[in-house]
Amino acid sequence: MNALITGGAGFIGSHLAERLLERGDSVVAVDDLSTGSMDNIAHIAAHKRFQFVREDIRNAATLTALVDRCDVVFHLAAAVGVQLIVDEPVHTIETNIHGSEVVLNLANKFGRKILVASTSEVYGKNTKVPFNEDDDTTLGSTRFTRWSYACSKMVDEFLALAYHDQFGLETIVCRFFNTIGPRQTGQYGMVVPRFVRKALGGEPLTVFGTGDQSRCFCHVADVVGAIIELIDCPDAVGEVINIGSDEPISISALADRIIQLTGSDSPKEFLSYTEAYGRPFDDMLLRVPDLSKIRRLINYRPSNDLEGTLRDVIAYEKSRLKSADA
Repeated sequence: MNALITGGAGFIGSHLAERLLERGDSVVAVDDLSTGSMDNIAHIAAHKRFQFVREDIRNAATLTALVDRCDVVFHLAAAVGVQLIVDEPVHTIETNIHGSEVVLNLANKFGRKILVASTSEVYGKNTKVPFNEDDDTTLGSTRFTRWSYACSKMVDEFLALAYHDQFGLETIVCRFFNTIGPRQTGQYGMVVPRFVRKALGGEPLTVFGTGDQSRCFCHVADVVGAIIELIDCPDAVGEVINIGSDEPISISALADRIIQLTGSDSPKEFLSYTEAYGRPFDDMLLRVPDLSKIRRLINYRPSNDLEGTLRDVIAYEKSRLKSADA
């Protein structure tokens, strides 16, 4: 298979590229490096079946040639991370909506199957858990910029499904739930690498809000494995599918677990959302996926529990610090 990965130098994209190469596929990764990094793909950069193209996915001229040469498209490129979304809402909306317009239009033009990455954010403030793919969505006010990300990804979903319904394009929409693992950066607000780095440095772990908000964290290896199985699954076409873990943990308890696993003496400190982001902020208290559809489609079962996943992140961060000191 000749695969095109948008956002291919990002956290999930780089792991996907690595796995596809391991199974014998050829990969072209396109990324503008706004949030991705060459460090993520340094270990595969010289692979004979790998090519990296630095480009904005909104550049249709470059993307045309890339989509033409591929068999399938994994559309992962997006503005990600709560901090980035709060700080750069225009970038978030333009990248997520217009970028997807370009990629989906070209996938349709050349008849390429496409998997579109979406997010659990689209469930908004829904408190009915677990979240089923057909549940209603409840978003906050447009005054809160964090909902611009959810709205932009909902538009992506609508557009992907519209191409399937109107033109018969083979589209699959995957909603990711808090994917974590080695190579994830805490720079844009991702909580696990941020907590781990603070714990390893003996600094306070800052919990936003009360810390009672809960999330389900899933190892990137399980997410990537599911993506590859879904692209090969005929029954997944035209579907919206949750991917993640369904074992929740509160953010406060997550901080405690990371302090324990790192053997750190770091304290926890609590910061209001307004203090953290410099403006009012609306958050989701619960985020638990209903995984019945993906289990039916590909018999999905995450193979990594939370403790093992956190240990992988801790080991990676220790290695990164050691290399920085060398």
